[in-house]
Amino acid sequence: MRRSRQEFRRSMRRRWFPNVFWLTLCGFAILLLIVFISRASVSPTSRSVLSKRSYMQDITLESLNATDEMVNPDSITRKLNDQIQLAKAFVVIAKENNNLQFASELSTQIHNSQILLSNTALTRSPLTLRESNTAVKDMALLLFQAQQYHYDSATMIMRLKARIQDLEEQTSLVTERSSKYGQIAAEEVPKSLFCLGVRLTTERFQQPKLQQTVLQNTQTDPKLKDNNLYHFCIFSDNILATSVVVNSTSLNSKNPDRIVFHLVTDEVNYAAMSAWFTMNSFHGVTVNVQKFEDLTWLNASYVPVLKQLQDSDMKNYYFSGSNDGGKTPIKFRNPKYLSMLNHLRFYIPEVFPDLKKVVFLDDDVVVQKDLAGLFTVDLNGNVNGAVETCMETFHRYHKYLNYSHPLIRSHFDPDACGWAFGMNVFDLVEWRKRDVTGIYHYWQEKNIDRTLWKLGTLPPGLLTFYGLTEPLDPTWHVLGLGYTNVDSQVIENGAVLHFNGNSKPWLKIGMEKYKPLWEKYVDYTHPMLEQCNFH
Repeated sequence: MRRSRQEFRRSMRRRWFPNVFWLTLCGFAILLLIVFISRASVSPTSRSVLSKRSYMQDITLESLNATDEMVNPDSITRKLNDQIQLAKAFVVIAKENNNLQFASELSTQIHNSQILLSNTALTRSPLTLRESNTAVKDMALLLFQAQQYHYDSATMIMRLKARIQDLEEQTSLVTERSSKYGQIAAEEVPKSLFCLGVRLTTERFQQPKLQQTVLQNTQTDPKLKDNNLYHFCIFSDNILATSVVVNSTSLNSKNPDRIVFHLVTDEVNYAAMSAWFTMNSFHGVTVNVQKFEDLTWLNASYVPVLKQLQDSDMKNYYFSGSNDGGKTPIKFRNPKYLSMLNHLRFYIPEVFPDLKKVVFLDDDVVVQKDLAGLFTVDLNGNVNGAVETCMETFHRYHKYLNYSHPLIRSHFDPDACGWAFGMNVFDLVEWRKRDVTGIYHYWQEKNIDRTLWKLGTLPPGLLTFYGLTEPLDPTWHVLGLGYTNVDSQVIENGAVLHFNGNSKPWLKIGMEKYKPLWEKYVDYTHPMLEQCNFH
């Protein structure tokens, strides 16, 4: 039987609905599967990133020695700390304005807030608003009151700048006075040294035999001209300091009987110096004492320094210091820089005409190793063997000389290495051949107006021995024990220790930690030292 159209439609409707249902269900299942897979792949990564971020934050906090409480923008602790810092600044300004009552109130509140923070730190718990409410409000009220007094930021900055300027001026004044007093103290002769000189001079003239012995030693000893021996020279008016140099050299020498010391002093100290080195023996070392006044060639017509001493402006500059309004520092005016004992180092070949090689020592050194090796050092045709001091920039030529002067600028490299006077090996044969003393005279005469350099004998030495200096191993000569800290290992390895600077070891202003290095070569049990209260 043939189906009607109506029956046919019902049949089609029944087939379509189940298909749609199953398709929808499958799509929903697939969607759930995709979501599940997506969560499974994303979630671990997110957790890893979050964990890493948290870890990095922990590391940062730990490196800054900070806590979560301190970096929290809503932290009461941090707010209270900020108030305390601002209040401290206001205390300073209040005191400067003579508002002592307000300064006291601020200080009290600062103290209260600090106690609150301290108690919180002990309990290791964050500070709550209820605990800190009173402290924060009280401090805020005081800070607001400070603003009413015009203690604002601009005012604070201006006042602090003025205060800093005032402190800098005070510091400059104190530094200048300290420099002056230090310089004066360094130039003064201690009573004990003066006493020793007087007693030795008296002893010399009271004992005719002592005078005779001194005279014989200066005229007849063949060692004074023997170039196979080790010759040292010192130019000094300090008996005890010179004695330490001789004593320390002899005690640390393997062959003290081969050492000859040539000491040159002035007429005032000659009797005492010669008496001391005649009365005391130094382990076989030969010591000869003479005075520079006996050197007839040492006169104003030959020596520029002596000629300059006759100039009234030069005398006024060094001895009164009144011709430039006090602009030149006191250290540049030290009259010792015009002393012949200081400049005699430029005349060594003429002072000792029979010698070929000599080691020059300052009187403020201590020798702690055998120096025989200095006499076999190859100077490679140079005149002066010295330890260079250009490890730091202020020891280069431009720090000692006036490079605005065309004569200096055209002749010398400003970055050339400086070197140290105080322990120098001089080849006197080469010195005479190159007329080094003549070079020194040339530069001294050019500097009559003090425009090339101002201070001491090192600047003219740098000019005189420019291109004629052989660098020595730094361990031969250690500098700085009279003004700065020196590495203990460097001191231990040094052959010659130099107390250059104002803090000499025989003065009260000497550096205490370095004094024992010098004092161990002083015999404080010596009768004359005891009589003059050396200790």
